[in-house]
Amino acid sequence: MPALRYLRNIGLVMLALLCFWFLGTGRVAAQDQTQIDLGARLYAENCAVCHGEDGEGRVGASLAKNWPSIRPDLRVRATIENGISGTPMLAWSQENGGPLDSQEIDALVAYILTWETGGPRYIAPTPTFAPRPVITRIPDVEGDPNRGAALFDQNCAVCHGADGEGRVGAALAKSFSSIRPDLAVKNIIANGVTGSPMPAWSQASGGPLAEQDVEDLTAFVLTLAENPVIFQPEAPAEPDIEPSWLSGWGGIILTVGLFVLIVGFAIWYQNRDKGKKQNQIDS
Repeated sequence: MPALRYLRNIGLVMLALLCFWFLGTGRVAAQDQTQIDLGARLYAENCAVCHGEDGEGRVGASLAKNWPSIRPDLRVRATIENGISGTPMLAWSQENGGPLDSQEIDALVAYILTWETGGPRYIAPTPTFAPRPVITRIPDVEGDPNRGAALFDQNCAVCHGADGEGRVGAALAKSFSSIRPDLAVKNIIANGVTGSPMPAWSQASGGPLAEQDVEDLTAFVLTLAENPVIFQPEAPAEPDIEPSWLSGWGGIILTVGLFVLIVGFAIWYQNRDKGKKQNQIDS
């Protein structure tokens, strides 16, 4: 009997351990899925514009591949955090001036590595963009700035900010110092800047955008500096002067008195002249 009791106790302990293991595994799986879902959303919002919606590559490298590394998670994380100097891959961690915190980078790493392990690809919905007010074309500049605004939201805002204020890329809401700023901006968009994070976007240079797309983007970028905030000085405040006795009845009485005095003096002066003339006639 003691042996049977001993075996029963061992069985109960093993059953309890199995229950805890299943529960723990379920929690870990749920946590992993939540992290992957977050990574998918962050990828769609920040990375897909360069690396493609499915990690297939666009103006950035392909990510849907195996990472030859003992710790691929550390390699992918370091790349996201620090970027790669001299390439379009910027540093995205807040420690390096980027917008993503440590947990968000962990989620991105987890999502990207699902492609390496052959797991299902969780593609988040493409971000939607609010329509902008109608933009007036700039004279003598080719391209439609309204169509360019939509292209900017889809391709450029993730790096340069929604209004060109700068994010991980340079600020564009500025004046471009050039005799032909339209040609300067168009050349940068079409061909990129060698050795910098700015890739070439025109199809002629291996990018995804057609010639007309580049023209429209150029027209929009130039409008970002068209309406600068104009400094309007505030009207000077009127001095706080206490009213004197002249501002009331005292001023009215003084005015009337001066008027009477002036009129009286004029009458006296006129009569004096008449008297002198009369004396001259009499004499």
